[in-house]
Amino acid sequence: MKNTQPVPERPQPRLFGLAALLSLGGLADSIYLTVTHLTGEDITCIASSGCSEVLSSAYSSVGKIPLGAFGALGYFVAFSLATLAAFGYPRAQILLTVVVAGMLATTLWLLYVQAFVLHAFCDFCLLSAALTLSLSVIVVVSHFTRRRYRTAGEEAPLLES
Repeated sequence: MKNTQPVPERPQPRLFGLAALLSLGGLADSIYLTVTHLTGEDITCIASSGCSEVLSSAYSSVGKIPLGAFGALGYFVAFSLATLAAFGYPRAQILLTVVVAGMLATTLWLLYVQAFVLHAFCDFCLLSAALTLSLSVIVVVSHFTRRRYRTAGEEAPLLES
């Protein structure tokens, strides 16, 4: 017997659009951190006083590559995948989940380093952590929303008409 109740509009395009916007914010933050690291500029923190300690520590780069560059790459990939997912590409949703999971694991490690190793926090690093956490929430919400459609016996449309 077919379900005659109307299926609610699928919220994933909006969620993934929001994820794309958040990724752009993270990309801007990461590019700023990369440029200041490479030029040797001092960064002034607004809410905390540990930016210099964090950004000049041994943990701020891998070899000669600043962590901000890896962050910029991660946010660019997340932006690209979120945009594709917003247009209904299911593989992009899966890859976005993997990328954001890696970003979250890295973020948690770097928060640990700031809190327990360096005993200093950087405003721009905390902004990146907040953006990554937000992306993680969006990925989890989209997963459970997709799952709800599957358990209701209805397959969510891949593209809105």
